[in-house]
Amino acid sequence: MAEKKVSLPAKLINGGVAGLVGVTCVFPIDLAKTRLQNQQGVQVYKGMLDCLAKTVRSEGYFGCYRGAAVNLTLVTPEKAIKLAANDVFRQKLTKDGHLPLWGEVLAGCGAGTCQVVVTTPMEMLKIQLQDAGRLATQKAVPTAAQAAAPGPAPSLAATPPQARPPPPRTSATGITVELLKTRGLAGLYRGAGATLMRDVPFSMIYFPLFANLNALGRETAAQGDVQAKAPFWQSFVAGCSAGSVAAVAVTPLDVIKTRLQTLQKGEGEDTYRGIVDCTRRIMRREGPAAFLKGAACRALVIAPLFGIAQGVYFLGVGESLLGLLE
Repeated sequence: MAEKKVSLPAKLINGGVAGLVGVTCVFPIDLAKTRLQNQQGVQVYKGMLDCLAKTVRSEGYFGCYRGAAVNLTLVTPEKAIKLAANDVFRQKLTKDGHLPLWGEVLAGCGAGTCQVVVTTPMEMLKIQLQDAGRLATQKAVPTAAQAAAPGPAPSLAATPPQARPPPPRTSATGITVELLKTRGLAGLYRGAGATLMRDVPFSMIYFPLFANLNALGRETAAQGDVQAKAPFWQSFVAGCSAGSVAAVAVTPLDVIKTRLQTLQKGEGEDTYRGIVDCTRRIMRREGPAAFLKGAACRALVIAPLFGIAQGVYFLGVGESLLGLLE
C-alpha cells in the first residue's frame, strides 16, 4: 500500500478543527490548572474539583470559560501549525518508508518550535483572563490564612466576604492594547523562552510516543505509513495516552511558564525576573512539590485534547472539506 499523501491545506484544516473541538471540551479543566499553578501561600482552592465548584458559585457556569474566546481564536492556527509541521518534518526525514527514532524526536522538536510563534501570545492572554477570578477570590480570604503563609506579610486590610468585589471583566482586546502600549510587541511574547522550553520537550515526547502506540498490533506495509492506516479508536487512544504522559513530564516547565506570564499577582505573591529566578524562588518558598501543581489537570486536559485532535486528523476532515469545494 503506497503512503497516503495529504496536502498541506488539508493538514491545516484537520489541525484547526481538532483544536476547536478539543479546547471546547476541556477548557474548564485548563482554567483550574492555571489557577492551581498560580497559588502561592494562600490556598484558595484545594484541588481541581474545589476550584471548579468555587468558580461556578462565584462567577457562574460561564466563568469556567473565561479566556476561552482567545483560546478558540488562536488554537486553530496553533494546532494546525503543530500537527502539520510534525507531518511535514516526518515526511522529509522518512527514507525508504522508514523513520528512525531520532527522526521522530527531531520532527517533534521542529513542530514544538514552529508553534511557539502563536502559542506564546495565546497563552499570555488566556492566563490573564483565567486567573482574574482567583485574584478576586484571594482578596476575600481571611488575613489569618494569609498570615500563616510563607513570604512577605500580606496587607492587613482584607476585603470582608460580604463586600467581595466581582471578578474584573478584563478582555483579551484590552489586555493586548495595554501590553502593546506599555511594552510593545515584546509584551505579548513575555515568557516565550519558557514556552519554548515547555513545548519542544512536549512535542519530542508526544509525537514519537504517539506514532509508536498508533502502530501497535499492525504490520507496516513496505512503502506504507502505519499512521495513515490507523482506525479512529486507535488514534484516539494513542493520542490520549501519549498526551497524558508528555503533559505530566513537562508540568514543572509549565508551572514556570504560567508564573512568568501572569502579570497580576495576589498579596504576598512573588514576581520573577526570568526562568532561573522563578525556579529558585519556587524551590525555596514552596518546595519541589510546587513544580507538579496542576499535573493531574494537565493530564486531563491534554489527553482528550490530543485524542480528539488525532482522531479528527486521521478521519480526514480536511480532505473531505476540500473535496466538497472542488
